[in-house]
Amino acid sequence: MKIGTYLQASTRRLFVQSGRTAIDLFAAEERAEFADMLVFIEGAGDAMRAAERLLHEPPAHAVRPLGDLELAAPILPSTVLCAGSNYRAHNAEKAGSPLSGREPEFFLKTSDCVIGPHDPILFDERLTRKLDCETELAIVIGREGRFIPAKTALDHVFGYTIANDVTARDRQVRQTEDGIVFYELGRGKAFDSSLPLGPVIASTSDIPDPQSLQLRTFINGDARQSASTSDMIWTCAELIHFFSINFTLRPGMIILTGTPAGTAWSVDTELGGKWRPTDGLVAASRYCRPGDRIVSEIESIGALESVVAAYSENP
Repeated sequence: MKIGTYLQASTRRLFVQSGRTAIDLFAAEERAEFADMLVFIEGAGDAMRAAERLLHEPPAHAVRPLGDLELAAPILPSTVLCAGSNYRAHNAEKAGSPLSGREPEFFLKTSDCVIGPHDPILFDERLTRKLDCETELAIVIGREGRFIPAKTALDHVFGYTIANDVTARDRQVRQTEDGIVFYELGRGKAFDSSLPLGPVIASTSDIPDPQSLQLRTFINGDARQSASTSDMIWTCAELIHFFSINFTLRPGMIILTGTPAGTAWSVDTELGGKWRPTDGLVAASRYCRPGDRIVSEIESIGALESVVAAYSENP
C-alpha cells in the first residue's frame, strides 16, 4: 500500500494511492488516525487495516484524481538519521575518509530541511556554489526500539520513501594545505530545502526486501545514477541496528541509507572526485543550477520530482 499526504487549503490530509487515483482517508472515514501521518503510523495494524479496506472499497466522495493533488512531504519527521558513504561504487568515485567502511558514517538533518514533491530546492551562492543531489532510499520507522538486533530490525519499519539528500559540496568537503581531504557533514548537509521527500510511503508489504530495489536519478533528462540497493555496504537492517545504539528509534523517525555513484562530486577533482565511466550514465558537467529538474526514482515507490530555483528574499 502507498500512503501519502496532500494539502487542501493548507491542511495536511492523508491519502492512499490506487493507480492514478487517490482516496482521501479522512473524507472517507473520520478517524483520528487518518488526520495525521504520525498518528496513522502509531495506530499500527488497526490504521493499516482500515486504510486497506478503504483502498479496495472506496466511497465515491473520497476518490480524487492523483494528478489534481498538491502533494506534500508524506511525513514531517522529528529526526532524520543519515548514513554516509554507504554504497561501494560511490566510495570508489571520491576520496575516502580514514574511517570509511569500518562502521556507517552518520549525520543528522532536521524537519526544517524537509520539502515536498515539486517544492523548489533553493539555490543561493551565499550558501554554496556546488549544490549536488543524492537519491536515497529512506526508511520510515514504525515501532519504538533501542539496541535493536539486526536480525529483527525490519520488524521496526513502517515503510519506505524516496529522499534527495541535497548537499553543499564546498561546505561538506574541505582540504588541508597539504591536500588531505576531510569532511564536515553537518554544515554541508543540513540547510533549508535540503531534503525533498516523497511522493508516498510504500508499506513493507509492497517492499518485503529493501535490498533488491533499483534506484535512478535524472537531471534534465540525463541519467546520472542507476544502481541497486544491493550495493549498500550496510543493509537497512544493519543501519537500524547501528542507529539504535545511539538513539531510541521512535515512530516517524527517518533513516537515509546513502547514495550510489553518479553525483556531480565525482567529476570535481578539486574536491577529490574520481569519475569512472558507466554504461548508460552521463557524467555531470557541472553542479546543480536554477532551472534544473531532478527526478529521483526508486522501484516500488515512484518518482520524486524537484526543480532548483534561485533563492529570493522577496518571493
